[in-house]
Amino acid sequence: MTKRTNFFAAAFAGALAVAAPAAAHPHVWVDAKAEVVFDGKGDITAIRNIWRFDDAYSAFASQGLDTNGDGKLSADELKPLADLNVKSLKDYAYFTFITAADGKDIDFNKPTEYWLQQDGDHLILFFTLPTKAPLKSTGKIRLEVYDPTFFVAFRMIDDKNGPIVLDGAPAACAIKTFRPPDMDPAAAAALAAIPADQRNLPPELQLLADDQTNGADITCP
Repeated sequence: MTKRTNFFAAAFAGALAVAAPAAAHPHVWVDAKAEVVFDGKGDITAIRNIWRFDDAYSAFASQGLDTNGDGKLSADELKPLADLNVKSLKDYAYFTFITAADGKDIDFNKPTEYWLQQDGDHLILFFTLPTKAPLKSTGKIRLEVYDPTFFVAFRMIDDKNGPIVLDGAPAACAIKTFRPPDMDPAAAAALAAIPADQRNLPPELQLLADDQTNGADITCP
């Protein structure tokens, strides 16, 4: 995927300039978790994503949504924003990528369920992406969750079950998660120096962004 993502900018004009005035890349930070869903035959059929947005973006994106003025954002009040987010994400493959054991990229259908939820100063997006066809899990499958152009910085987070869990997987399946390496301060400074209105990264900085991937290798016999 080589498109420059303008998902957040398109959804909320000026949001990124307000949320991150000091840095051009990345603009938005997301703490992420994922669940890999298997069917009764041991095939992968969906990915459930859970994304927690940074507080600055969450504050800007939620302006004006508290329609009843109670100081809280209900699922109903957040639904128009959730609709817009999911619709826009389609153009960028939902920042979710699966590579089959034979190296083939796997396509998704549109989300079957999704919603936004408020968690203190943060918004959390939940959405389930079904694969277009069941994916045989035999061999090594790679799941990645990231923005290839680093406009959005994803970071997989841990809880008691780990950042990526297998739901209904055959007992012999194993999972090994990975996260992006810490970026060199000079590289981070070079990215931050890019003007906010510049959508494409220079080739040398694109190489740095290519390392900023999260995910897991899933191996089933």
